[in-house]
Amino acid sequence: MKSRLTLLSPRALTVGAVCFTVFAWASAFVSIRSAGAAYSPGALALGRLLTASLVLGALLLIRREGLPPRGARRGILVSGLVWFCGYTVALNWGERLVDAGTASLLVNTGPILMALLAARLLGEALPPQLLAGMGVSFVGAVVVGLSMSGGGSTSWLGVVLCLLAAVAYATGVVAQKPALSFGTPLQITAYSCLTGAAACLPFAGRLAAEVPEAPLSATLNLLYLGVVPTALAFITWSYALARMPAGKLGSTTYAVPAVVVLLSWAFLGEVPAWLTLLGGVLCLAGVGVARHRPRSATRVAA
Repeated sequence: MKSRLTLLSPRALTVGAVCFTVFAWASAFVSIRSAGAAYSPGALALGRLLTASLVLGALLLIRREGLPPRGARRGILVSGLVWFCGYTVALNWGERLVDAGTASLLVNTGPILMALLAARLLGEALPPQLLAGMGVSFVGAVVVGLSMSGGGSTSWLGVVLCLLAAVAYATGVVAQKPALSFGTPLQITAYSCLTGAAACLPFAGRLAAEVPEAPLSATLNLLYLGVVPTALAFITWSYALARMPAGKLGSTTYAVPAVVVLLSWAFLGEVPAWLTLLGGVLCLAGVGVARHRPRSATRVAA
């Protein structure tokens, strides 16, 4: 029994890391929507990153992991500035103008750009099933977006901000991938988060002014964003990214919109229409297509 668990553990851990990341990031869209009513975009980003930095710093001390190697520092800098800071501020701002489900769908067009950037800059392959899965999931994202914006309440500025967040997300992942060849997932995540928090320090005054005025629920959502979707989920993401191609891993986040629709239905009272559910099913189907490996390819790999 022990030997079987040992043989299965690397794949099981990777799959578990991906699943945890997907559900944690999906919950972040709902929490941002809730906390954003009391906190401005920059203040919310700073509070989230400071909370995550405290958790990650404690883990660094417990595991006695020091400074990242020199080869990882450029990736950490780019990832921290573009992904942790830029993405977080843009998404927080965008979610003040569009609902959580639409925001998640717009952001999750990022894996398409991610796969293209990874192919161009990292030399990763673009297998046919990955391209087909992206196409199916993108159609699903469009279907859900149409169903949720049919009422005319979607702000064009919110759409642009969410698309900018998608670009920052894709760029940050591609920059982070080479850094994982030099440092551990915890190191890369912790120092990227610290870099992002430092870049958000100009919002410290707004955060200090808004904390006393914010309701307890908004502050709890801010703390949750720092601990679970940032500190823990970025570690599990980095763990999986070190063991999977960036393009293929990015395709799994197409499952996020389907989860966001269900969570926003349960916690925000946003009841999805049948067209929304159809789009969510297409998003999940695209993930399955992207991750499918033909039997012949599996035998050759074995």
